[in-house]
Amino acid sequence: MLPIAHYHQIVSEYFENTSVVKEPLNLYHPIEYILSLGGKRLRPVLTLMAADIFGADCKKALPAAIAVEMLHNFSLVHDDIMDNAPLRRGKQTVHEKWGVNNAILSGDVMMVESNKHLSKVDLNVLKPVLDTFNQTAQGVCEGQQLDMEFESRDDVSIEEYIEMIRLKTAVLLGGAMKLGA
Repeated sequence: MLPIAHYHQIVSEYFENTSVVKEPLNLYHPIEYILSLGGKRLRPVLTLMAADIFGADCKKALPAAIAVEMLHNFSLVHDDIMDNAPLRRGKQTVHEKWGVNNAILSGDVMMVESNKHLSKVDLNVLKPVLDTFNQTAQGVCEGQQLDMEFESRDDVSIEEYIEMIRLKTAVLLGGAMKLGA
């Protein structure tokens, strides 16, 4: 296995060299914006690392890695709307900058883009990749639903809270690795 920086460079180069901007601009500029805010890009790196660990050329897992990053950012845009968050990674959130309706649509397009990337994986693994991706995405949404429900409750148990965190965070990390494997 190569150093983490190797996998991070592959992901970074993809985003540096690939533009998502097309018409209408108010749909695609928010996507470019949220993706440009960076972050650690841990999830796509884990996808590439898992592919490498299991003996595949990690670059063959790049479509799945990009799909995971798109899914993650889709969830951040929608989470920010639900939380009415003004900032993400120290910058104005998408819904604050372009409005809630544009943010929702841009997030939805990121989910579509995820699926377009997944369609590029080897046909021999396409079905399990789609199954894993869909289970992962559904788990993230289930975690977000619990998070919203907990806001109006004062009796959330530690076990319930840990389950919510597992669904919102750990499921996506595990799904990223499973996609690469």
